[in-house]
Amino acid sequence: MTPDLLAPLDLAFWNMESAEHPMHLGALGVFSAHSPTAGAHAADLLAARAAAVPGLRMRIRDVWPLGFPSVFGGAAREPDPGFDPLDHVLLHAPTADFHTEAGRLMQRPLDRARPPWEAHVLPGEDGVSFAVLFKFHHALADGLRALGLAAAVLDPMDLPAPRPRPEPPSRGLVPDVRRLPDLVRGALSDVGRALDIGASVARSGLDVRSSAALTAVSTGTRRTAGVVVDIDDVHRVRKVVGGTVNDVVIAVVAGALRRWLDERGDGSDGVAPRALIPVSKRRPRTAHPQGNRLSGYLMRLPVADPDPLGRLATVRAAMDRNKNAGPNRGAGAVALLADHVPALGHRLGGPLVGQAARLWFDILVTSVPLPSFGLKLGGNPVTAVYPFAPLARGQSLAVAISTYRGRVHYGLVADARAVPDLDRLAHAVAEEVQTLITACEP
Repeated sequence: MTPDLLAPLDLAFWNMESAEHPMHLGALGVFSAHSPTAGAHAADLLAARAAAVPGLRMRIRDVWPLGFPSVFGGAAREPDPGFDPLDHVLLHAPTADFHTEAGRLMQRPLDRARPPWEAHVLPGEDGVSFAVLFKFHHALADGLRALGLAAAVLDPMDLPAPRPRPEPPSRGLVPDVRRLPDLVRGALSDVGRALDIGASVARSGLDVRSSAALTAVSTGTRRTAGVVVDIDDVHRVRKVVGGTVNDVVIAVVAGALRRWLDERGDGSDGVAPRALIPVSKRRPRTAHPQGNRLSGYLMRLPVADPDPLGRLATVRAAMDRNKNAGPNRGAGAVALLADHVPALGHRLGGPLVGQAARLWFDILVTSVPLPSFGLKLGGNPVTAVYPFAPLARGQSLAVAISTYRGRVHYGLVADARAVPDLDRLAHAVAEEVQTLITACEP
């Protein structure tokens, strides 16, 4: 049986992880409970359904095949013969604060000897709600793949059948000589792209002032918070000033950071943190479902600008420049270079890459896709979904954003010691939306 080798970027995520900086994605789903025992019943359902999902049985193991230098030191997915869903689906004691528990659980690395995912069921003390925190290692799944795995254990949905995917071409050890001219041209293009990306990264670090609150020394602790915004409010702003929904939600982050920094006494004057905006290059209906295919846009958030509409105009212009250049160019496209690093290079250099992330960007702001239809578990509807991104070494805050059922959900993850007032930042997000609405009124 041919091993399911990790894609280069998956391998990078697997090797850059440390105990203080786990590389797993998270999503906190809050459910309306039909009864006080709904949480326990949900845990039973998740465990029973997980046993039937092949993707949740996959563990990651090292591969060291002699004579294959491109694979030597890599890793592959394989079914875990000892897979037990009860090792991954965990029922907790009732809690009054889902985010407090989520922060504590997000700081704990996944067990690398088992399939790297977990589902933590958190019953609410009120008896009318419960939450499920899903954790998926970034090497097992990106946002789209994690969504598919989570959906597989929720209540069945009547979805359109996916289009058949073409079989990936076989990769021989020796390239077809008829393709050599194209391979040479592609290699030269890759070299040029790598030089361009490297130069852009170097330029991006010039004349930048970030905030100590965003680049504090990492402690490995975690805190989460969430805020919900009405999508109609976002559209109201967009229709007045133009641009996209994504432009508005990113500008909201910039304005919230300004408000938060000023209120805590850090000051926002001159602050322009570099934000990495991940861009998926994977086509879910046509591409192989495994493997991260990510690039990104890098931009400076206009935190120092006191004008809310000016901040939005700056974000819109920066995003337009990035889109015109495309996801294969610029400092945000560093992730694409993972394809050109041999497996052993990822294994040896992974820890260094994890430490170097702070030299590349100051804050992650990512959008996570969610379906437009309602989600349920055991008949209990999802009322909110807060996505959580990994927190790199040397960075204190990451923001993930999802739109679900007409509402925009901001999921905030922070170093708990560096950002003890994360709830205040979440409140600033909601305040910034109202500030933009007011600024757009005639």
